Amino acid sequence: MSPHSKSEVGAVILAAGESSRLGQPKQLIAFRGKALVCRAVDAACEARCSPVVVVAGSSSEEIRHALGSTRAMIVDNKNWRRGIGNSIRTGVQAVTDKRPDVNAIVLLVCDQPRVDARVIKRLVTLHSKTHKDIIASKYADTLGVPALFSSAFFRELCFLEDWAGAKSIIHKNRDRVAELAFPGGEIDVDTWEQWEKVNRR
Repeated sequence: MSPHSKSEVGAVILAAGESSRLGQPKQLIAFRGKALVCRAVDAACEARCSPVVVVAGSSSEEIRHALGSTRAMIVDNKNWRRGIGNSIRTGVQAVTDKRPDVNAIVLLVCDQPRVDARVIKRLVTLHSKTHKDIIASKYADTLGVPALFSSAFFRELCFLEDWAGAKSIIHKNRDRVAELAFPGGEIDVDTWEQWEKVNRR
């Protein structure tokens, strides 16, 4: 098996927040008939990521119920309130514990409705072509998630400060980053106004 085989790419889906501005768990609101967290899991599975780990927190039981028919591995992060870095650490550790042979992880969030299997496959393909250790999505004049990190960065991901996101690693290591254009990646859902705008589009 080649070192960049798709079957050796895991996925971490961050779904631990409480969506305070939305007033209800955004992970569970439906877009085109399916909860956002289910769409993210389906995208990762269709892109042949394994394992697919969902980091849950504030709505853990509801998320577990919603994903009951999928092959996602749900990990409860009791310390999700400490920050996104804490959830990233939890997810990466779960992936590497489950599959020590994984050589890359795709990091995803639930509130980017434009993310689908094609986007994830493009990240993996660009990783194979460039052999860069980080493949970051480019949108709205920034780099961010979804992003792929090779095993060279697993340790750094596992030592993120609680308040720090993956973007901090991307920007500190620009010489090791390949950029994937992702029009629409800037669209996320934090408020009902944003949600209505997404649905109109």
